[in-house]
Amino acid sequence: MSHRNDHVASQTREPDAIRVAAGADRTTTAVERPARDPEGPTRAASKDATVAVLLGLLAGLLGLVPWLVTGARLPLLNLWGSQVWPGQMPLALLPLSQYESTTLVALMTTGGAAAGLAVRCWPSPRRRLVMWCAAGGVLAVQVTATIQAFTVVGGGLAAGPRSILYVGGLLAGVVAAMVAGMVALLLLAAKSRALAALGVGVMAVPFVSWAAAGVTHLAGVGGVSPLVSMLWRCLPAVLVGVALAWCGLRPAVRALVWLVDLAMLWVVPAMFTAVRSVLGTRVLGGDLQEMTAMGKQVFMGALGPAGGTGPTILLALAIALVGTFVRAAALNQWRAR
Repeated sequence: MSHRNDHVASQTREPDAIRVAAGADRTTTAVERPARDPEGPTRAASKDATVAVLLGLLAGLLGLVPWLVTGARLPLLNLWGSQVWPGQMPLALLPLSQYESTTLVALMTTGGAAAGLAVRCWPSPRRRLVMWCAAGGVLAVQVTATIQAFTVVGGGLAAGPRSILYVGGLLAGVVAAMVAGMVALLLLAAKSRALAALGVGVMAVPFVSWAAAGVTHLAGVGGVSPLVSMLWRCLPAVLVGVALAWCGLRPAVRALVWLVDLAMLWVVPAMFTAVRSVLGTRVLGGDLQEMTAMGKQVFMGALGPAGGTGPTILLALAIALVGTFVRAAALNQWRAR
């Protein structure tokens, strides 16, 4: 009888021991593998979004620097409603003048490009979120500057249909420049080397125009030497050549990027020249057909040998080919080790 009771007691204790051991294993597992905080990813995404918006705001402001350092005072406008001296013109966050059309493009696109480069260098796993938040920051600065500047210009121009046409043309140009800046942001922020190199090709000429505007103001009238002016003409080719060497020619589809970037070096300077010529001399004439004809003539002339883009394209191609060869040789040597 005693033997039987001991046997029953041992059977009763064994499940208890198993349950205790299982509980101990679960406790150990809970200690070794702590439960994740469900709010952790949300907080990290919120932090990345906040930093990205701040970067976008800074990039947008950076784009406006060449204009802001001038004092941000509007140039004299032919349709201004009253006679004033240059120092009496109001302050505006954008240089809204037909004579500053290419500067407007440079300011807007450089802001977007700066944000795109910042996103590309950021190792965040939430690249898409970061990219769109940075774009929102850039647009916040540019839209604010646009509203302020057009409010000032609209309030100072003389009433009439010519002023309405003038403001409408400037607004269309600013919006187009903002769109171009967003395209540059998306291209430079992309993971693909081909798209990033394409973004460099799009931005090479506007960026140099942006840098030249700032340096020219700081140096003063006549303060820029002929050597520096020559370097401004060569810098877009250097930027494009380095970008193409970094991009490479493999896979073969990247050859299209080479063609597009080299074409940009040919076409974009001609477009800038045509826009400056037409808007600087005929914008107030009101004859759209004559303006269009003049623009085509100047554009075609700038594309020809007299435009001087041939040496720039050859320089970019030479830098790209040499850089690609050196990069491939270094990679083969590293693999051979």
